Amino acid sequence: MNRTLAQWLDYQQSVHPKSIDMGLERVGEVARRLGLGRPGRAVVTVGGTNGKGSTVAFLEAIARAAGLKVGAYTSPHLRRYNERVRVDGADADDAALVAAFERIEAARGEIPLTYFEFGTLAALLLFEAAGLDLAILEVGLGGRLDATNIIDPDVAVITTVDLDHQDYLGDDRESIGAEKAGILRAGRPAVLAEKDPPSSVLRRAYAIGAFAIRGHSDYLIDVIEGGWRWREPGYQIDLPEPALEAPAQRGNAAAAIAALRALDLPIPDAAIREGVRSARVPGRLQRLPGRPERVLDVAHNPQGARQLAEWLAAHPKSTVAVFSALADKDLAGISAPVAPYLQGWHLGPITDAGPRGLAVEELARRLAEHLPAEILHPHRSLAEALAAATRAAGPDGRVLVFGSFHTVAEALAAD
Repeated sequence: MNRTLAQWLDYQQSVHPKSIDMGLERVGEVARRLGLGRPGRAVVTVGGTNGKGSTVAFLEAIARAAGLKVGAYTSPHLRRYNERVRVDGADADDAALVAAFERIEAARGEIPLTYFEFGTLAALLLFEAAGLDLAILEVGLGGRLDATNIIDPDVAVITTVDLDHQDYLGDDRESIGAEKAGILRAGRPAVLAEKDPPSSVLRRAYAIGAFAIRGHSDYLIDVIEGGWRWREPGYQIDLPEPALEAPAQRGNAAAAIAALRALDLPIPDAAIREGVRSARVPGRLQRLPGRPERVLDVAHNPQGARQLAEWLAAHPKSTVAVFSALADKDLAGISAPVAPYLQGWHLGPITDAGPRGLAVEELARRLAEHLPAEILHPHRSLAEALAAATRAAGPDGRVLVFGSFHTVAEALAAD
């Protein structure tokens, strides 16, 4: 039957009994049947707990400013599924995605694929057909067993390693780091952006002979008047501040620069400056127009919350939160860093996440274990939470929407 894109996405939810089924055997076999080749002349894979999407955006913006033909695969999306697959800065259209899904469906036979695996294969098909100079692949979950890992990258980037998705990746940074280090390849550059990555990541790099390029060691970030400086032995460049506001964004931009310098691609200094200045990612300290000030951030794990707290400390203002979270998230680890900067919490449910969704009553009960009950205000919908927070903030205050991609996506849709 002829399906629309929306129908295909609904169908993909029913093909596999699990929403997440990590492993490369099934998706690799379907890729083989499709005859998939390289998605681009050069490939960068970006993994990590936080900072992946921003690092992809810097890679994409710099490479495009250099005149290269670039494809970027990211997840999840905020407004439209098409955002996940971009070629030359344009989202894939419905017809291209549907055609890719039809090819995948014909090739898979009886092999079950998850929603994410369908999307990854579709992106790879579209990238291969586009004749890209550079394909950028964002890891969905972990690294070693993520569908993107069927492709051997020319450069792998690991942004940060922290606690998230422990049900799949392990309960500590060392275990999680070992999973994320699965994207590294023997004899190829591996950009490790953290100042102190887990030893499991370093052990993997050394064991397989990956060429580790370590942030704050092999390349440095210096704050200078009016901006910052990226430097390594024999090369340095003065840069403007990123348009992306979080304190971590210099580090994400620096990792992107290191990855591009490790590739044999023509990237002039002017393109680096322009890409750093112009890169944008929805939902990363994104400000919406109007009063009160409204800020959206997809911080959904303890590390993301700590980074958000840094920004709040540097930008003091009376702030009311609109918050929701998935059932498997560390609410104590998310709430503790930001709590000193928030005058109230307006809670909404997440209704489109299947079994990972969390009823607002249960969300309030769990948060009350860590926060005063009188500042927690549950609502029947996120729209109600947004309206109540707007009234509470007043025209001179701030409404901060955070806690999940689902939360930010719903807030954007309501704007």
